Amino acid sequence: MRNLITDVPGLRVGNAKDEAVRTGVTVLLPDRGAICAVDVRGGAPGTRETDLLDPACLSERADAIVLSGGSLFGLDAASGAMHWLRKKGRGGRFLDATIPSVPSAIIFDQHNEGDKSWQDEHLYFNLAKQAAEAADLDFALGTEGAGTGTKAGGLKGGLGSASQKLHNGATVGALVVVNSFGQVVMPGSRRFWAADFERAGEFGACAEAPPPAPVLTEIPEFAEPGLNTTLAVIATDLTLTKAQLKRVAMVAQDGLARAIHPVHTPFDGDVIFCLSTGQRAMGTEEVDVTRLGMAAVECLARATARGVYEATPLGPFPTYRSLT
Repeated sequence: MRNLITDVPGLRVGNAKDEAVRTGVTVLLPDRGAICAVDVRGGAPGTRETDLLDPACLSERADAIVLSGGSLFGLDAASGAMHWLRKKGRGGRFLDATIPSVPSAIIFDQHNEGDKSWQDEHLYFNLAKQAAEAADLDFALGTEGAGTGTKAGGLKGGLGSASQKLHNGATVGALVVVNSFGQVVMPGSRRFWAADFERAGEFGACAEAPPPAPVLTEIPEFAEPGLNTTLAVIATDLTLTKAQLKRVAMVAQDGLARAIHPVHTPFDGDVIFCLSTGQRAMGTEEVDVTRLGMAAVECLARATARGVYEATPLGPFPTYRSLT
């Protein structure tokens, strides 16, 4: 296993970035359209096509999921992925037209001292096409893709991923862009909030006991709604309905709560997509959905810490590995 979301059969991930602008795009590509749902928990989300993922709506499948920097400018990334997919002949057929479905969400990364006077007005459109073209089973974490210009509390944020096998042989994986208002480490220490979930030293095996310091209680004066967001995708090869995937996405939000403090604030636009590649039959419905939700919580907590741990220097924020 790669310990990546691409351990779920039928998925690939690609990244593209612009280091001068300090921004980027991550594209998750199913080999074929995947059933998908979404749960939006943050107070300042930026999304596209998420209403279609409601269980009450007609559309069931996503041909790609795009996570992008750029704030509202980054919503243009979905158009780039759509055009890339259309040229590949992928998407739903509507009369004589092929129209890919590309749900997407954005983070705010306009505060990282990058050059935001870029001349390419189609920056995110083009980055998404590059990311889709680069999609593979292996992909880089940390300061990559949509994690390029991120921060996590007072640290450099990043792109994270993790996976695990369930008792029945099914696989669950998580992909996350950590750009949180809240902290990922306990105050006054190097210990991740998610430390108890770590596997095989995947984020440094730093399990030092936290000091008796108070949790964040004061809101920084510069904090404003919309300046932070953590985006995530949960994936499995179990065959689930949209309603079941919605429930798993809702439960998976607890993974962010176990890795970031505080979370789901008015300053964040936290969004979790949940998709199924449909390659493995369900067993006992309620039991499998429950077990999948439990695994999703753990995977997402691990992926969040791993994204910050893997981050390399870019911009004004110190990296986790620079802490002493």
